[in-house]
Amino acid sequence: MLELLASKDASIVRRILREQAYPHWKAYGFILVMMAIAAASTALMAYLIGSIVDVVYVERNFPGTVVVATALAVLCLIKGLARYGQELQLARIGNRIVAECQERIFDKLLRENVAYFADKSSAQYMAGAIHGAASSAHVLNLLVMSLGRDILTVLSLVGLMFWQHPMLSLIGFGVMPLAVLGVQKLMLRAREIARNEFSASAAIMQTMQETIQGFRTIKAFNVEQDLRSRIARDIQSIEKASNNLAAVSNRSGPLTETLGGVGIALVCLYGGYQFLQQGDSPGNFVTFMTAFLLTFDPLRRLARLNVDLSSSLLASHIYFDLMDSPAGEPDDSHLPQLNSSSGMVRFRDVRFSYQPDLPVLRGISFVAEPAKVTALVGPSGGGKSTIFNLLLRFYDDKQGRITIDDQEIAEIRRSSLRRSIAHVGQDNFLLRGSVRDNILIGRPDATDEQLEAAAKAAHAHDFILELKEGYASQVGELGIKLSHGQRQRIAVARALIKDAPIILLDEPTAALDSESESKVQQAVKRLCAGRTTLVIAHRLNTIMHADQILVIEGGKIVESGRHDDLIRKNGRYARYFHLQFPDSPAGVAHSAER
Repeated sequence: MLELLASKDASIVRRILREQAYPHWKAYGFILVMMAIAAASTALMAYLIGSIVDVVYVERNFPGTVVVATALAVLCLIKGLARYGQELQLARIGNRIVAECQERIFDKLLRENVAYFADKSSAQYMAGAIHGAASSAHVLNLLVMSLGRDILTVLSLVGLMFWQHPMLSLIGFGVMPLAVLGVQKLMLRAREIARNEFSASAAIMQTMQETIQGFRTIKAFNVEQDLRSRIARDIQSIEKASNNLAAVSNRSGPLTETLGGVGIALVCLYGGYQFLQQGDSPGNFVTFMTAFLLTFDPLRRLARLNVDLSSSLLASHIYFDLMDSPAGEPDDSHLPQLNSSSGMVRFRDVRFSYQPDLPVLRGISFVAEPAKVTALVGPSGGGKSTIFNLLLRFYDDKQGRITIDDQEIAEIRRSSLRRSIAHVGQDNFLLRGSVRDNILIGRPDATDEQLEAAAKAAHAHDFILELKEGYASQVGELGIKLSHGQRQRIAVARALIKDAPIILLDEPTAALDSESESKVQQAVKRLCAGRTTLVIAHRLNTIMHADQILVIEGGKIVESGRHDDLIRKNGRYARYFHLQFPDSPAGVAHSAER
């Protein structure tokens, strides 16, 4: 069977058998036994149908008829029970294999780095994960049902036919080579169509995903009709591909029916000649014809097998390609834990680029001291967020050294590094679930008292209690049921309960109203107390109190110092400040902030 597949398809089938079928070999053994019983029952039923013709019409033996009829009923019961056992067990194994594949693909996703989706479609990944996980079970079901049920049934029936009439059997199955040649041509076409169908399906998923994530923007800019047109094209593509695949897959039907009809005609001619000229038993002829006709359905399924496998194996290819690609964050359990006591962060001549020949950081060096605030300011694209990305080890292919308490972060476990860092961004992500669940992300084993203490320190406790179910209230997808300011305060509470020695703040008060900004600033102040804090800011009045301000342009630190010192220098920082506060002396804003 495998030799009819392309070499790559055959290798995928062997891999599925080795990795996913073999662990369940006992269950598959039981299934094959049930299939063998059902196949043997089918052959015996064909034999008994011929026997009853002789008993009734030739021998006219009524007691013998009762015996044969009873045997037929018992065989039907045995066959039904065997089929039930095989199908139930097959469904259970299939569901287990799908679950295992889904667990593996999700684990692989979590081992990717942040850069993974920079040049890849998340919808393509999701489609590959969903369809790929199911495809392995589907391929195994096709193989087991075809190689087990259908081949065992055919072999038992063919054995009966050859036992009774070897020549008739050779005549009846002489047309099979033509069917094999026809099916091989259909396989290549089915695979090409299945690839187009998968691409269209992924495109639909991507459009749906973008529509859900950007629903407010879509409504605000009245782009519903454009999206309807886009998804209509994708739906038409998948409909066309599905219709083409159905047409190609079912072409094996007319082929096998026609060739089967030729086989039946030849058998009838030769069998009729044998009966008329040589006086053969009518029961034998009926047994042979019954067995021959009963082979048609399993042979038809076997003829379609390679076409069905070809389309299913495409998703399996995608699944294994995803699984075999190198993980962006390979296992580092052999590395030591971070031993952070004070949380001093040091960058030493760090250089980095997302793309070759386009450097983002060009020799960045600075020290963020414990219990002090280091602010990063400068134009967008200067490299500020990249500093956070490297400190969190979202990217590893840097030059230079980044240390925490004199430990190179590339030489310690990522998990221990990230446990020592709390991050609060501009628009913090909330998981689907309750307010409690989202705060406890920072520390899953925290007590209710610690949870409420963190919420109170983040000025979140009062608004949480005003929600319908308090801490058990659902935040909705992406936290849509909460305001931006509320989400920010939950993010601060999450960082507070984590109690990490290093804090990263990326414009935490951006796009907030005055009241929300004031509450978030108070919460952030508590969060930063006694911790190493790095903050990215474009609104300079929020970082004028910083112990150290680094002005970053073009991937370099062009100025550094405290606010007052930088203002007196009258350099880049002073220019940024006067652009934001053209009518305010430096000291006014500074005093107001304090």
